[in-house]
Amino acid sequence: MTVFFKTLRNHWKKTTAGICLLTWGGHWLYGKHCDNLLRRAACQEAQVFGNQLIPPNAQVKKATVFLNPAACRGKARTLFEKNAAPILHLSGMDVTVVKTDYEGQAKKLLELMENTDVIIVAGGDGTLQEVITGVLRRADEASFSKIPIGFIPLGQTSSLSPTLFAESGNKVQHITDATLAIVKGETVPLDVLQIKGEKEQPVFAVTGLRWGSFRDAGVKVSKYWYLGPLKTKAAHFFSTLKEWPQTHQASISYTGPTERPPRAADETPPRPSLYRRILRRLASYWAQPQDALSQEASPEVWKEVQLSTIELSITTRNSQLDLTSKEDFMNICIEPDTVSKGDFITIGSRKVRDPKLRVAGTECLQASQCTLLLPEGTGGSFSIDSEEYEAMPVEVKLLPRKLQFFCDPRKRGQLLPSAAP
Repeated sequence: MTVFFKTLRNHWKKTTAGICLLTWGGHWLYGKHCDNLLRRAACQEAQVFGNQLIPPNAQVKKATVFLNPAACRGKARTLFEKNAAPILHLSGMDVTVVKTDYEGQAKKLLELMENTDVIIVAGGDGTLQEVITGVLRRADEASFSKIPIGFIPLGQTSSLSPTLFAESGNKVQHITDATLAIVKGETVPLDVLQIKGEKEQPVFAVTGLRWGSFRDAGVKVSKYWYLGPLKTKAAHFFSTLKEWPQTHQASISYTGPTERPPRAADETPPRPSLYRRILRRLASYWAQPQDALSQEASPEVWKEVQLSTIELSITTRNSQLDLTSKEDFMNICIEPDTVSKGDFITIGSRKVRDPKLRVAGTECLQASQCTLLLPEGTGGSFSIDSEEYEAMPVEVKLLPRKLQFFCDPRKRGQLLPSAAP
C-alpha cells in the first residue's frame, strides 16, 4: 500500500489527469443512466394509454409525424427515434413518419395529405412554420385547421416550447414531456399571424415578425464561434462599427383590437317550454328593426404611424395566454433609435436568449391587423418565427385562436386556470 501511494505521489500529474478522466467518465455514465430511467418511465406512462380498450366501431387514432432529420445539426432523427418514437408507438396510435428532404417540402406534402387525426411536428421553428403554413394554405383549411398539432422540439430554436411545456435543462426529459403531452391529449388554442407580401403567398407564424438591428446582429453570432462565450457580444460590437446610429424607417397603419366573441357553452342547455319559445320569437320579431340598425357594420378606424426605430416586432400573445381577455390583438413594439452603443451590445446579447426583451422607452401598440410599408430600396431581412425572409411591404392579420396545440396538462393549468372544464 505504501508503494502504491508513493507511486501516486511521484506521478502526481498522471494521477491528477486520471482522476479527472474517471470523474468525467463516471458523471457521463450516470447521466446516461438517468436518461434511460426517464425514457423507461415515459414509455410505461404511454403504455397505460395504449392498453386502454376502444369500442368495436371506433378506429385507431392516426398520427402523421413531419420529421426534419437536418434539425439540431443532423441529430434530430436520432433524438426522435430514441426518445419520442417509442412513446408514440406504445400509446396505441397508428404512427406514420414523413421525413423531409429539403426546405419547403412539408408545405407541399400538406397540400396533398389526406385527413389525419393528429399532426406532429418533430423539428424546430422552421419545420413548425412550414407545417402550419401548409395547413392554412389548403383549400379546406377551415376544417383541416381543426386537427390538433403536436410539437416535439428537436431544433436549435424552439420558440414555442416555453408556452407548451415546462422548462427543463435535460434534453431527454424535454422531448419525452412534449411527446407525452400529445399522448395525454390536452390542447390549448393559439393565435396565428397571417403575413402576406405584395406578390407572395401568405406565410403564417405563431410567434411573430422581427425587423431591425438586434435581429441582424443576432443572426451573425454563429460566425464568431471561435470567440467562445464572447461571440454574442462580438457580433453586436462589430455591428456597431459598420454603421451607427442604426435606424429603420417605415410607415405602419393599423386597426385596434377586436372584441372577442363569448365562449360557447360546454353543455347544451335544456330546451325551453313552448310558451317561452313563443314569447322569445315574438320579442325577436318586434325588436328586429332596432337590431338591424345596431348591427350595421361600423367602419374600421385605421391609424398611421411614421416610425424611426432600431427594431420593430409584431408578435402574438401566445407566450402569455389569457382566455379571460375580452379582446383579441397582436402586439406591435417599436423600440427607440436612441440606444447607445453600450446598451446595444448589452441588451442585444440578452435578446439573443430572450427575444421578448425590450429596450426602455419602447412604444407598444395593440392591433388586429396592420400594413407595414417600407421606403423604396430598403434592404435587409425579416425574421418570421426565426426564419429569414426578404424585407418587403407586408400585410399582417391576426387569426385569433386559429390552431389547437397539444400542451403539458400542468402547463395548461398554469396558463389557462379559468379554462379548465
